[in-house]
Amino acid sequence: MKKGIWILIAFISTTTFAQKAEDLKKFGKLITQEGLKEKLTVIASAEMEGRETATPGQKKAAAFIESQFKKWGLQPGNGESYQQVYPVYQDALTEKSLTVNGKAYEWDKDYSFSLQTISSGNFNYTNVVYAGYGIVDAANGINDYENLDVQGKLVIVSEGSAAGTPSMGQGGNRAFNANPASPMAKMRNAMAKGAAGLCIVSADFPKKMATPTKGNMYTKANTAKGFAMLSISKEVANAILGTSNYTKGAVATQINLVATKSTDNLESSNVVGVIPGTDKKEEYLVLSAHYDHLGKKGDVIWYGADDDGSGTVSVMQMAEAFAQAAKKGKSPRRTLVFVIVSGEEKGLWGSDYYSEHPLFPLDKTTADLNTDMVGRVDTERQSADSLNYVYVIGHDKLSTDLPVINEAANKESSNLTLDYKYDDPADKNMIYYRSDHYNFAKKGVPVLFFYDGMLLADYHKPTDTIEKINFDLMQRRVKMIYYTAAEIANRDEMLKRDLKLNMPAR
Repeated sequence: MKKGIWILIAFISTTTFAQKAEDLKKFGKLITQEGLKEKLTVIASAEMEGRETATPGQKKAAAFIESQFKKWGLQPGNGESYQQVYPVYQDALTEKSLTVNGKAYEWDKDYSFSLQTISSGNFNYTNVVYAGYGIVDAANGINDYENLDVQGKLVIVSEGSAAGTPSMGQGGNRAFNANPASPMAKMRNAMAKGAAGLCIVSADFPKKMATPTKGNMYTKANTAKGFAMLSISKEVANAILGTSNYTKGAVATQINLVATKSTDNLESSNVVGVIPGTDKKEEYLVLSAHYDHLGKKGDVIWYGADDDGSGTVSVMQMAEAFAQAAKKGKSPRRTLVFVIVSGEEKGLWGSDYYSEHPLFPLDKTTADLNTDMVGRVDTERQSADSLNYVYVIGHDKLSTDLPVINEAANKESSNLTLDYKYDDPADKNMIYYRSDHYNFAKKGVPVLFFYDGMLLADYHKPTDTIEKINFDLMQRRVKMIYYTAAEIANRDEMLKRDLKLNMPAR
C-alpha cells in the first residue's frame, strides 16, 4: 500500500513539473517582432556609439540592459549588483626615439613600432645580427638562424619571404600570424633564439598613415620585459649594417631606442540578471550574448545591429518572457542566469572573466545557450530554406542530450532547419571558438550556439544596421531558443556530460 502511494506521488510530481514546462512555453508568445525591434532600436542606436568595450557607449548599453532587468523584476546576479566588473588596460606612448651611431631618426619616416610588441624602456645595442628573412620552417627545410649566434643581440630581418610577402588569406589574423613569414612568427623565432630585440626592414616608409600612439586594450597585464620589436626603413637598416647589400652575420654598431609607455586603468562589465528557480534553484541555466561591438572612429559608427545587437535583445526578450511567467506563478525549476557580456570582439573577454570568476557554480550549470547574430540571412546560403534556418553549433559536443532537446523544442515551436555545418571540426572559419559559449565549453558546460552565419556582406562594417534585420525570421529563431531553454530549465536531470570536447588545436 505504501509503495503504491509513493508511486502515485512520484507520478503526480513528474506530471506537475512537466505541466510547468508547458506553462513556461506558453509565455513564448511574448517573443514578438515588435518587442525585439523596440529593444534593438535602442541597442543599435547612434547614442550607443558602437558599444566598444570600456568606452562610454558600452557603459550606456550596460545601463540600458540593467534598467530593463530591473523593470522586469530580475534579481541582480552579482550580489546586490547587476554588473560584474572586470579590469581593462590601455597603453599610450609618451616618449619615443631612435639613434644609430649618434644620428637621430624620425618616427613614421624612418621607424615605428606597436605598443603590443615593445616593452617600455631605454634599449642600447652594440651587437647586431642580420638573419635574412628570419624564417624557421622545418616543414620546408628553412632555418635562417642556422650557424648564427643571436643570444642577447639585436636581430635584423627583411620583411616577407624569398617567395614574396604573404597575404592574409582565408582565416584572417590567426592564419596570418601562423604563417612562418608573418611578423609575429619572426618575433617568436627571435625570442626563442634568445635575441634581445628584432628589427624588420620594411618598404612601407615613410608611412602614409600615422602609427597609433595609443595601444589596443587588454585585460591581462603584459609582464614581458627587455624585448623590442620595431619596423625600420631601408635607410636605417643601411646605417646599422653599414651596407645596402645585406649578408647574414654579425655587425658592431651603436643603437639607442627609447620607448616610454603609460597605462590607463579602465574597466568593463558583464550585465547579469537572475530569475530564481523552485525545487532545483541550486542548479543553473545560462542564457548568454555579447552587447559590445566595434565602436566609432571619428564620425563613423559601427552599429552592430546583427553583431550582436540581435543576440543581446534576444536574451533580453527571453528574460522578459520568463520574468512574466514567474510573476504569474510559473517560475522555472532551475535558476535562469542571463549573462550579457562585453569584450567579445576583443577576444571573448567578458565570458572568459565569468568562466574564471563564475557568479554561480559551473559544475551546477546545466548548459549555456549562447545567441550571437540571429537577425540576418547568410548571404552565401543558396538553399531554399534561407528564410527558415539557423546554424546550431555545439550539438554533438559535451552532451548527447543537446540535440534531442533542441530538435524537439524546434519542432514544437518554429520548425526551422537546424544546420550543423559549423560543428565540423574541419570548419575553416573555426566558429566554435569565436563566441562566448566557448569559455563555458572549455570548463565542461554543455553549450549550444545559435547563429545566422553572416560572415560577409555587412559583417564588422558600419553598414550592419537595424533596417537590414529580418525580424520575422529573428522572432522564429528566438522563440525556438526560448522553448529549448524552457525544456532544459524544467527537466528532471541536469544535462549529461558524456562527450569529450575533441577539437583540433588552434
